[in-house]
Amino acid sequence: MKVVIIGGAGYIGSHVVLDAVERGYDITVFDDLSTGFKENINENVQFINGSTLSISDLSKLFTLKRYDAVVHLAARKAAGDSMLEPAMYARNNIIGSQNVINACSDYNIKIIIFSSSAAVYGLPQHKLIDECHPLYPTNYYGQTKLHIEESLKWFSKLKGIKYASLRYFNAAGYDLKKRVKSLEINPQNLIPKVMEVAIGRKKQVAVYGNDYNTKDGTGIRDYIHVSDLAKAHIDSINYISNNKRNLTINLGNETGYSVLDVINKSSEVSKKRIEHIIEPRREGDIGSLIANTDLAKKLINWKPRYSDLDTIVNSTWEIYKTFITQF
Repeated sequence: MKVVIIGGAGYIGSHVVLDAVERGYDITVFDDLSTGFKENINENVQFINGSTLSISDLSKLFTLKRYDAVVHLAARKAAGDSMLEPAMYARNNIIGSQNVINACSDYNIKIIIFSSSAAVYGLPQHKLIDECHPLYPTNYYGQTKLHIEESLKWFSKLKGIKYASLRYFNAAGYDLKKRVKSLEINPQNLIPKVMEVAIGRKKQVAVYGNDYNTKDGTGIRDYIHVSDLAKAHIDSINYISNNKRNLTINLGNETGYSVLDVINKSSEVSKKRIEHIIEPRREGDIGSLIANTDLAKKLINWKPRYSDLDTIVNSTWEIYKTFITQF
């Protein structure tokens, strides 16, 4: 099967590529390298440098060969930043994604795997969030993901495209075989920010809010190892190919860890003191967000294997510690 992975040089994308290549898929990576790294790109795949904001670049990509499926990962992903720079998020996430959907329609590509987000849910109405939870994003990032999900529904109805909306919770960790080695540029998620303190790149990490109704007052999130997350993309392609049905599923670990849990575990693993400072809550942030993943287990037989906090933090530290001498 021929698959193009848009954003395949990035953090999540490079792990999706690893899984796809191991399964024998013919992979093309399309990436503008604005946040990804060429050294992340597997030697067994074809690489095309291009942007989802360029109709010309996408046309060149889709005239190169006949693809069976598209995995679309390219997006801005910082919820807090989306509240400060909504125009940038509209351009990169909504316009870029719609360009991809339009191109798939134009070139008769019938399977799209879309990297959505748990941010589409907003404030949780119960402890474990399933796919039937109301969709009321509290930040603009979540709204961009919801907008694209709705567009996919319409293109499925009108153009026959089948899609999977994979609602990520918090992707974390690194490939256990250390085949992905590059650090994220300007990371926005907690664990890489904590690791930047551990290796001396930053002096401290900000903790946004310590007055939530949680065990220690800090926000609780569901962390899913990136290798577990990656597997679900190819599993979703197989599901759609076999069943000719759309798919919307949560990808999480059904376990929540607080900000201080992560800081303490990172300090324990790295044997470094992780300085942190308490800052006010950011607009759009919520106290706790934990997945119910029963549907993913049922439909694509997916279950996390590496998503305990020890494995996530240890696999991240194994990569970050090699950069200590550079700072």
